[in-house]
Amino acid sequence: MDNARKKELSRTFKEQKATPGIFAVRCTASHEVWVAKAPDLPKRQPGLWFQLRQGSFPGKSLQEAWTTHGEAAFTFETLEEVSDENEMMIPILLKKREAHWRRTLHALPLI
Repeated sequence: MDNARKKELSRTFKEQKATPGIFAVRCTASHEVWVAKAPDLPKRQPGLWFQLRQGSFPGKSLQEAWTTHGEAAFTFETLEEVSDENEMMIPILLKKREAHWRRTLHALPLI
């Protein structure tokens, strides 16, 4: 790939608008569910799976379940995308919606 193409891909990636929201990680083997918020949902799963594969994820219960049951037992699910015309409200909305989903699913916190 030439430098011009690399620069174009990099620029496109940086210009993508973030999609904040709430997600769940489910373990099909143990039936445990973890819920958390993310500033950009599409980017969260790859980073999370990388940390779990490396054994370096700071959330003890999720890392232990991953180590015990293996990657194939886990799914990543977007529960809700969060938006607001006032971008300053998004962190507040994320916190509220995370608490709602955690209660609704009887889920564990990610960390």
